[in-house]
Amino acid sequence: MRYTVIWRPAAERKLASIWTDVEDRQSVTRAADDIDALLRTSPLDVGESRVSDVRILTVHPLTVYYDVHEADRLVAVWAVWQIRKRSDK
Repeated sequence: MRYTVIWRPAAERKLASIWTDVEDRQSVTRAADDIDALLRTSPLDVGESRVSDVRILTVHPLTVYYDVHEADRLVAVWAVWQIRKRSDK
């Protein structure tokens, strides 16, 4: 079964800010698209569990916090940030 993936407004704003500020916008776009695809099909099989229902997923160069509402088949992304390779200091 498929899930509906929503990005909470704060996460959408942060993603837009990351995209605006980064040199390689294509990598951010690709990562966000890949995150959406993974969460649409198997949100409980990707990433790692954290406190309570919170999960974390990294698709370079992005990491997101999200939670899964199984009864509604809904995934809510509520935080996103950019990660950098050690050589990107």
